[in-house]
Amino acid sequence: MTESELRSELANLSAPLRARLDRSGFDGERLVALAAPLFARARGEATLDREARNRVSGLVELPRPEDVGELPSPGTEVYERLASIGRHALGRGEVALCVLAGGMATRMGGVVKALVEAFDGRTFLDLRLAENATLSRSAGTPMPLWLMTSEATDAPIRHALGSRGAPAHVACFTQDLGLRLTREGRLFRGEDGEPSTYAPGHGDLPDALRRSGLLSSFVDRGGKHVWIANLDNLGATVDEALLGHFLERPEDVLVEVAPKMAGDRGGIPAWANAEDDDGRVARRLQVLEEFRLPSGFDPSAVRVFNTNTFLVDGHALLHTRVRYRWFEVEKKVGDRVAVQFERLLQELTAALDATYVRIPREGPTSRFLPVKDFDELEQRRDAIRSVARARGMS
Repeated sequence: MTESELRSELANLSAPLRARLDRSGFDGERLVALAAPLFARARGEATLDREARNRVSGLVELPRPEDVGELPSPGTEVYERLASIGRHALGRGEVALCVLAGGMATRMGGVVKALVEAFDGRTFLDLRLAENATLSRSAGTPMPLWLMTSEATDAPIRHALGSRGAPAHVACFTQDLGLRLTREGRLFRGEDGEPSTYAPGHGDLPDALRRSGLLSSFVDRGGKHVWIANLDNLGATVDEALLGHFLERPEDVLVEVAPKMAGDRGGIPAWANAEDDDGRVARRLQVLEEFRLPSGFDPSAVRVFNTNTFLVDGHALLHTRVRYRWFEVEKKVGDRVAVQFERLLQELTAALDATYVRIPREGPTSRFLPVKDFDELEQRRDAIRSVARARGMS
């Protein structure tokens, strides 16, 4: 397979598929460039393996103790002052909540996770809508709720919002769409003979949100901050004190990190080189997934990990061009192996100055209650119910 042959395949895509790709930020030339190592391997040329290409280059260092902060305890004078700052910002309509809702819950049988029942007949989407209604009433102004869907989840979620009479400030926007390749670099085709599509990851969010127009309209109306969270992590709600803490800091991103427990794996804060859009290199404390760490670096030496929850300055999110790395990933599709390229939302921290806060993951103040499968949902259902009721979701 060669570059020209892949370009020819792309040029001969059907008109309906081309229209879907065009609406979803697909860049054919980018795919051809990303496939270069596949072409080289197919020709028998020596090239870095996938794991080596995905690793960050340069020196990677542990965070210092002072790099990860703590929120003051509820009820203290400092906590109440920060909560007051956050409450006033909410009342001015300066915050939007954006949740990642593009996932098909493969471990739950391939259903739309947003529409899975969390407890007592209430789906994850129902609980997020109730949360939004409570926050909007408390703030005295509608709080925008944006759902980043995928091609697979967009229609079911829009239908569910319509059937529930969701207000106008609740909106959907779709993430990007990609084309899978074979290991040799040609288009991977499904059993029907058609090119196989996929969602390239939550790193799509900044581009997709800009493409939707939601973010620019929000900023034009005086909106200033966007909270980003996984839809199924119902612990990750808008918090007045955490917002107040962020507003007193100079950084553009607040990263929530949770204490590690046995078996936990995930992106960790670490000092590493970051290259901006102009090619300048700077040292930043950024979130690095374990597969990106240099060989020999022990991720267990960092006792916190990112929960995929971020609070971001809206202007920075709108205007900063992140120099995203695209990571080669192999996926089983049926009984065959496909290659796809994905990007990570965590790379915001390679482009923007970030502050890190350790959040609780136990008890009524927990901000980390992820649900990956039905067993985990069953184990966490009582905790989710308790947190949801305390925060106005039910």
